[in-house]
Amino acid sequence: MTGLDLSGALQLLRRGEITVEGRLVEASNATLFCEISHEGVEGRCVYKPVAGERPLWDFPDGTLAAREVAAYAVSESTGWDVVPPTVLRDGPFGPGMCQLWVDVDPDVELVDVTEPGDLPPGWLRVLDALGSAGQPVVLAHADDPRLRRIAVLDTVLNNADRKAGHVLPLRDGSVHGIDHGVCFHAEDKLRSVLWGWAGSPFTEQETAALRHLDEDLDGRLGAQLAGLLTRREISAARHRVGRTIAEGAFPFPVEGWPTIPWPPF
Repeated sequence: MTGLDLSGALQLLRRGEITVEGRLVEASNATLFCEISHEGVEGRCVYKPVAGERPLWDFPDGTLAAREVAAYAVSESTGWDVVPPTVLRDGPFGPGMCQLWVDVDPDVELVDVTEPGDLPPGWLRVLDALGSAGQPVVLAHADDPRLRRIAVLDTVLNNADRKAGHVLPLRDGSVHGIDHGVCFHAEDKLRSVLWGWAGSPFTEQETAALRHLDEDLDGRLGAQLAGLLTRREISAARHRVGRTIAEGAFPFPVEGWPTIPWPPF
């Protein structure tokens, strides 16, 4: 699938024949690794059927796949290519989310737990804690513009589950964010391992992307989200974008809500 452009990737995901190869057992919801082919083009994808979604106390049943697609739509509006191409379609186990598989570079670490004295230069401290043997440890992440984009996007998406394992550095140098099923809640639920920039002002480029989102929510993006989220959720997203632009900086954790996902990796 080398050289497949965005249009080709979306066509493959929407029209391709899905063959399930296995299940990613670490995932809390049914997450299937698949081969996909269409008119001689072959690739790999992740397929999450709605029927395999685990009920949650704070999100309506059967809505996680649509939220993943909504997150992709917001990512595309920013032009940052954070979320891999993602569509909503029928599959071997019914309707669900289908997302292009991306190969991770195993030699790159962007989020880690280290001893305080081993914190890599330029990394940002998120949390001081105790390890399994009672030793002091630090949860930290790289001060990397590719991660900053994910953190900005998470603020807009109200991502309640940004684990380290959901941050994927690729061999081509790009970084993707995945697993956006618990986003877009109308109440503030941001939970992340990327708090290192809390209070830091946005760059001009980040502010420009937020302003574009603000405009696009009243246009093409808003129309896309209307088929995926409730009116209240879209209204809350508009409010978050406007509030984030007005504050001009990364948010601080919200009191009264767990701010680090568990497990964090």
